[in-house]
Amino acid sequence: MKKVIKRDGSEENFDPNRIYEAIRKALAASQEDPSLAQTIGNEVIEELEKHPETFKPNVEDIQDLIEKILVRYGKYATAKAYIIYRKKRSEIREKKIILGVKDRLKLSFNSLKVLEERYLRRDISGRVIESPEQLFRRVAGAIAEVDANYGGRPEESEEKFFNCMVNLEFLPNSPTLMNAGTEMDQLSACFVLPIDDSLKSIFDTLKNAALIHQSGGGTGFSFSRIRPRGDVVKSTMGIASGPISFMKIFDRATEIIKQGGRRRGANMGVLHITHPDIIDFIRLKEKEDELSNFNISVAVSDDFINRAINNQGYELINPRDKKTVKILNARDVFDLIITNAWKVGDPGMLYIDEINRRNPTLELGVIETTNPCGEVPLLPNESCNLGSINLVRMFNKGKFDYNKLGRTIEVAIHFLDNVIDANRYIIKEIETATRGNRKIGLGIMGFADCLIKMNIPYDSQTALNFADELMNFIQNKAREVSQELAEKRGSFPNIQHSIFRNKKMRNATVTSIAPTGTISTIADVSSGIEPLFSVAYLRNALDTTLLTINPLFEKISRDKGFYSADLIAEIVRTGSIRHIKQIPEEVRRIFPVAHDIPPEFHIRMQATFQHYVDNAVSKTINLPENATLEQTRMVFLLAHQLKCKGTTIYRYGSKKRQALEFGEISDYGVCSSGICDF
Repeated sequence: MKKVIKRDGSEENFDPNRIYEAIRKALAASQEDPSLAQTIGNEVIEELEKHPETFKPNVEDIQDLIEKILVRYGKYATAKAYIIYRKKRSEIREKKIILGVKDRLKLSFNSLKVLEERYLRRDISGRVIESPEQLFRRVAGAIAEVDANYGGRPEESEEKFFNCMVNLEFLPNSPTLMNAGTEMDQLSACFVLPIDDSLKSIFDTLKNAALIHQSGGGTGFSFSRIRPRGDVVKSTMGIASGPISFMKIFDRATEIIKQGGRRRGANMGVLHITHPDIIDFIRLKEKEDELSNFNISVAVSDDFINRAINNQGYELINPRDKKTVKILNARDVFDLIITNAWKVGDPGMLYIDEINRRNPTLELGVIETTNPCGEVPLLPNESCNLGSINLVRMFNKGKFDYNKLGRTIEVAIHFLDNVIDANRYIIKEIETATRGNRKIGLGIMGFADCLIKMNIPYDSQTALNFADELMNFIQNKAREVSQELAEKRGSFPNIQHSIFRNKKMRNATVTSIAPTGTISTIADVSSGIEPLFSVAYLRNALDTTLLTINPLFEKISRDKGFYSADLIAEIVRTGSIRHIKQIPEEVRRIFPVAHDIPPEFHIRMQATFQHYVDNAVSKTINLPENATLEQTRMVFLLAHQLKCKGTTIYRYGSKKRQALEFGEISDYGVCSSGICDF
């Protein structure tokens, strides 16, 4: 017997080592002695060799025989694990067939589900008409066409862009994946829209926000210019309803309009700490179902923080006439923010003075708010295009490869700059502001997984040192590539009003750390720079619940022989693995999860990255359910002290339904990647 027939009908050379490895992994997964793999494998091969020399078994024949021999040896638990694995692999293969996925992508089931639900093109009847590989080809081709405008060769860039995406080394933000090369062609994720103190301005902005949400973008607003509730409206001699009433209208409109028909709209609402309605704003989301389409943050000044520390008063100022209307105790207001953040996760804080100290185009205006997740502070009518490098794919022969990272940065910055030109702007003012500053934001995903591969605990000084070295490299290389593009294509038009005047720079900003929610699911890696939420948890997304098992933990646990369904169920119930004695200590050490990590360490990690990021860093400071108000207060003060641009905390269990949660998994499978694949 020299050949085996694969599932697609092709033939390949018979390799007995694959049988031994499959049995070894199955034995380890069922906590049996892996050394039996040689004996059982030999018997499988002997059975196969009883057939004539010309016999060509197919993969299913061999797997059936493995099951039979396992039972013959009394390894019933192993046989059961192997049967369950085969069933799950069959389901994934069927899913791939439905989606037209070529096996070389090796996408997980969760990745396929997200792609199918949100990204792949459909016909008028809703049937999927695009495979993931075709999606990446569509996006690469559309973005590469821009090179022709600058005398380049689009076909060469298309291959570079395609290879980066199909190998999951770099992925752009969701609207680019959804819309590039389609009739929509709106490619930006992040927008900030202005709101002035008039009905016309408010409802013009509402209309523009609806168009942006429909196309897949998210919007940030500062409501600080709107006169307070109860103030006079001279044109009608009526009484003003205040900014919160208009926020509720924006929220309701967002609820009605789904972004591109595939995800619900997302907003950031900001109010300055000196606004007379600030107390009502801070308490706005005390009820969980209130403003469900908004994140909210208070814009706080350095002066306010200092007054809160010193227990001093501060002024509330009417934005209409700039007159002081009341004096409040800063510490009392600060404590109210802390209490509500502890209770429900809102509001966050924007350190607005630090944001504007780092504003690269301050001559063009003051930044008042950010995009929905806080990673991009923007001027009014600006948009920004984001993308993230998958650090897990930056290894070569088991070692982190800065040369590969550098090459990927070159492709990514080129790609993101092209997006600005390929974009179809649905609002003229946004096109003017965006093309004027050409802001882009290159970030990373898979940071926690990267540390695991390097055997570095997330909650260690070594991890902080690596973060410092890594982001310094990314920032310097990204700026270098932007400068090279400026030599060929010209600097951004507003450069003389920026910190780069008299220099050459293609983009006013080049880096940003985004949360990478769904694109990290596609890449099957940890989100952004976050630690692992857990090594196994339930993810509520796309109107379903996905069991997520960290693939690195699953591989290590299977290879070391302590993987079991009961173990995964226990982890999903409790979150941390540091108390589970059956897991070796050296494994527990490199898999800290969010709630194992002290709150101050979360902040220090965010601040380390922020030091080398043009825009901002989206990071949630996850607190355990038993976290105290004093710990929460410390987080906000330390973030300000370390010059973060904003802070968001979330105490586990403070909302009834959470995007990520622990619980029982009796209704879900427990194998995300499989035991083996003959």
